[in-house]
Amino acid sequence: MCRSWAGGLNSDVRELVHHYTKIISIGMLMGAAEVVPGVSGGTIAFISGIYERLVNALRQFTPHLLVFLKNHGIKATWRRADGNFLVALFGGMGIAIILFASTINYLLQNEPIPIWSFFMGLVLASVWVVYKQISRPGGDLIVACGVGALVGIVITTLVPIELTPSPLFIFLGGAVAVCAWILPGLSGSFILLILGLYAVIINAIEQFEIVTLLTLGAGCAVGIVSFAQLLGRLFRYFRDQTLAVLTGFMLGSLMKLWPWKHTTSYQIREDGSPLPLIQEPVMPGAYAEVTGSEPQIAVAIGAMLAGIIIVLLVNWFASRDRLELS
Repeated sequence: MCRSWAGGLNSDVRELVHHYTKIISIGMLMGAAEVVPGVSGGTIAFISGIYERLVNALRQFTPHLLVFLKNHGIKATWRRADGNFLVALFGGMGIAIILFASTINYLLQNEPIPIWSFFMGLVLASVWVVYKQISRPGGDLIVACGVGALVGIVITTLVPIELTPSPLFIFLGGAVAVCAWILPGLSGSFILLILGLYAVIINAIEQFEIVTLLTLGAGCAVGIVSFAQLLGRLFRYFRDQTLAVLTGFMLGSLMKLWPWKHTTSYQIREDGSPLPLIQEPVMPGAYAEVTGSEPQIAVAIGAMLAGIIIVLLVNWFASRDRLELS
């Protein structure tokens, strides 16, 4: 009997370890994706099946949670806020941002075609994953998708501005960017780029400037908790319309992810390296003419297929987990 009890306990521990290892891995994928201007961590959350759980967990952080804490104690409040899930997810994101920010930044500068192709494949497949969650056809959904696509196109073609990187603007930039982070198809890092804060934040991550990072984190916390309230209501009362808009966002963001770009404007970072600000999509042949570089078409196709396959695998594993839990 004791052996049977111990076996059951070991099985529960293994299942718990497996579950949170998966959450941390998803968080790391979200963090790595969010470093790239044009790719949303929310896209990764959606295809991995944790999106609505994330939104619902974030929605708990209101003044009512303090009342709940007073009446029911820390343990019950932690469960209500899905604390273990959020710590595992954001911990994975933080690890990925610290580990991969420099690497992805290097690839964007030195191997842009493969990295942009990979993420374009990832978003293309994600469009299908989000679209198939819509439960009914309808003209209103086509309109909603079109509006989302238009918004995505407008945002990704905005000309970056220059903000003084003061603590106030970094706080406000974090609050705005994090709203894009949780929306599939809209990139938080691209919002920082538009605001002229992307280079500052990447440098702060690389140099571990704790004050800048804490200021950004405080802005993100305020923005995400506020925005999660709206998202939760939209999913509750207008689920299909919301999914249609999110599908449109991702379709609109594809222009930003086009692998062949002609850069017309740069920003110089603190270390002297150039950061592309304004880029125009061009055909592979025109890319070779204006840049003098090989268009690497075969490499681009391979990287795009890799992104598509990864999305399909992540979604398949998420679907399998949902079936096992039902």
